[in-house]
Amino acid sequence: MTAAMAGFSRRWAALVAWLALSLTLLAGAAAAQSLAPDYEAWESVAVRAEEAVETGGASTFAFERLRAELAGWRDDFLDAQAINAARIDTVESQLAALGEPPGEDEPAEEPRIAERRRALQAQLGELRAPVQLAQEAHTRATGLIGEIDATVRARQARSLGAQGPLPLNPANWPEAAGAVQDGVTELVAEVSTGLDSDARRQTLRRELPAILVFLLLAFVLLARGQIWVRRLARRVSRPGTRKASVLSFFVSLGLIAVPFAGLLALFAAATATTLTGLRGDAVLAALPLGGLVVLLAHWLAERYFPDGEGRTGPLDLAEATRRQAHWLTTLLGWIVGLTLIGRNFLLVNDTSTAAYAVLMFPVAVALGLILFQFGRLLAGAAQAEGEEPGTTQFRGRIVVVLGRLVTIVGVVGPLLAAFGFDTAAWELLRSTAYSLAVLGLVVLLQRLVFDIYVLIVGSETAADSALLPVLLALGLILVALPLLALIWGARVADLTEIWTRFRTGFSIGDSRLSPTTILTLLLVFTIGYMATRAVQGALRSMILPRTRLDAGGQDAAVSGIGYVGIIVAALVAITSAGIDLSNLALIAGALTVGISFGLQNIVSNFVSGIILLIERPISQGDWIQVGDEMGYVRDISIRSTRIETFDRTDVIVPNSDLVSGKVTNWTRGNSVGRIILPIGVAYGTDTQKVSDVLLNIARAHPMVLHNPEPYVLFHGFGDNSMNFEIRAILRDVNWILSVQTEMNHAIAKRFAEEGIEIPFPQRDLWVRNPEALRGGGETGGRSTQGQSGDWQAALKGERPDVIRGEEG
Repeated sequence: MTAAMAGFSRRWAALVAWLALSLTLLAGAAAAQSLAPDYEAWESVAVRAEEAVETGGASTFAFERLRAELAGWRDDFLDAQAINAARIDTVESQLAALGEPPGEDEPAEEPRIAERRRALQAQLGELRAPVQLAQEAHTRATGLIGEIDATVRARQARSLGAQGPLPLNPANWPEAAGAVQDGVTELVAEVSTGLDSDARRQTLRRELPAILVFLLLAFVLLARGQIWVRRLARRVSRPGTRKASVLSFFVSLGLIAVPFAGLLALFAAATATTLTGLRGDAVLAALPLGGLVVLLAHWLAERYFPDGEGRTGPLDLAEATRRQAHWLTTLLGWIVGLTLIGRNFLLVNDTSTAAYAVLMFPVAVALGLILFQFGRLLAGAAQAEGEEPGTTQFRGRIVVVLGRLVTIVGVVGPLLAAFGFDTAAWELLRSTAYSLAVLGLVVLLQRLVFDIYVLIVGSETAADSALLPVLLALGLILVALPLLALIWGARVADLTEIWTRFRTGFSIGDSRLSPTTILTLLLVFTIGYMATRAVQGALRSMILPRTRLDAGGQDAAVSGIGYVGIIVAALVAITSAGIDLSNLALIAGALTVGISFGLQNIVSNFVSGIILLIERPISQGDWIQVGDEMGYVRDISIRSTRIETFDRTDVIVPNSDLVSGKVTNWTRGNSVGRIILPIGVAYGTDTQKVSDVLLNIARAHPMVLHNPEPYVLFHGFGDNSMNFEIRAILRDVNWILSVQTEMNHAIAKRFAEEGIEIPFPQRDLWVRNPEALRGGGETGGRSTQGQSGDWQAALKGERPDVIRGEEG
């Protein structure tokens, strides 16, 4: 009964497993079908895009919509390239297990293997077909997107380079005045028409309470909002502290948010009246953006160029300079904001090109003058921070360059407008003003990040040397780059294309490196690296100290485990990321050539380091001598070895010098070593007595071993002395200098007690012409005083012919 029940249970388990496997396969097939794009629909889209690009008659808006559609298809094709990926890998592994097919001159393959190879190759072709179709469609979509981008960019370039009527031509001025008059007349007529309409009057009466509420809210927020924000800022912050700086920044954002809410309320009230027509709607549509530009300029002026003493702002300018810069920044914001509203009004009125050029020329001149003066102010103020232009700080140099560029734009912009390039002039001036605002906002956010970091860590000194605030500041710059690109004419599609290329990655052989692949590689390698360090720590602290290995052996074992672990972690990370190492053969070959030419020393030191760790001719703590350098080995790394000399200085020795050069290891295996101490005695001394005294001194020293016995060597006869040597074996050769000093003291003391003389070099003087020392005679009548002068000159070395010296 039990066996039957067990058999019944096994059958049910097998049935459940089969159903689960079937459901898994069906789900996989359904997923593969869902990944497969509709190629018929794609073909119609692709043909339409090719025709549009070929004719070039579509509008820029139509091209942008078509491009967005193509980008969606391209993403689908990129996802479809993963169809059957796991199954393809399995079949390829099966083919690899069968080996390469035999060549023409080799024996025929066994029929069953050949049949199996053909079946697998056919299956692989079927599995790869959807992937190849997706790759071809992806390439086609990418090419069409590139053609559309090129077409749109060419149109933008032509628009910027198009020269229109000259605004300084008096013939165009009446047309410009008429355009303004007609536009205002049409705007008033639209409002009058709305008031005459019964339906709109009924709507106005119905919406009047809401309109009044919106108008009241707009009046309060616009009239009193900034006053309330400033009062709040004075209450919540105390000047001079980091906390006050952070609170002041966040509260100051109300100078933008509160009035902007009032503008939105005004916009809602005007829209609710339904009295405006096409022209009025165009003006209202530009009102929030224009107002936001004005508010942002006013806020930046407050933050960068505050009024009052003790408030210098980020640029640390003088009070008069701050006041001028504050006025210029605010005026710049008003002109740009009002121009945005006026351009919408002119465009919706179908203003002629001549009238548009005339009306925009004063705007270009005003913006140019403001930017020119603002650039001069920035460059001059930043350059004045140093005693000389070349001594300014890095920030000051950037501000100087920025100021000079703004000054150039302030000159070039009005000149372009004067010669009829009004579109290029407006884009240049507007983009420069917007870029200054973005850069100013980035600098303020960087300071905010630093202030918040100081509040978190509680130490301004630690924050000055911390890396995290610097990385965050760099991140803010990277975030601002796309915004600057949009300001200077880049399209959103251009940025999305860059992101798509980045997300797609690049191919190396059959492998593709993408951000996901790189993150996987870094994550797996980091885990492997941390595991390796943990194993090294366990070995160093718990396992190896319980073995019989010495300190050098333990250090070598820990280092070897570290190198092996890092290599294994790198291989596992590369494999986990899906990178086929066989595809890196070409790169490895190129690296081999580079290594053979440019990295010979590095590779030599690397291999030498491995040899040192394996053979261990030297170990950590050994006393070695390499060339003229002598000291203790403190660290053996994979490239070099660090030796601490007796002067307490570190000498970095390449490992190749330790392997291929001559190295003296004083403490290899043990610390026993020999000392040789030379001594000289005067001629006539009893040599046996000297030997006995020296031998007793050597035997009496506690560091000298008695087995083997110390020995006194009568070395020979020198020029000034009879030479002896004490040769003894020390228990610890590290104390050789101390032993030498102590023995010398003992020798000097015993020799004095025994009356043994230690000689020193002597010099005899032989006079070549002794008659020069005697008066009269053969001197030719020279006086004794003159002869004495010759002798004194000879003693000083000025008359070498008088004295000849010989050692004896």
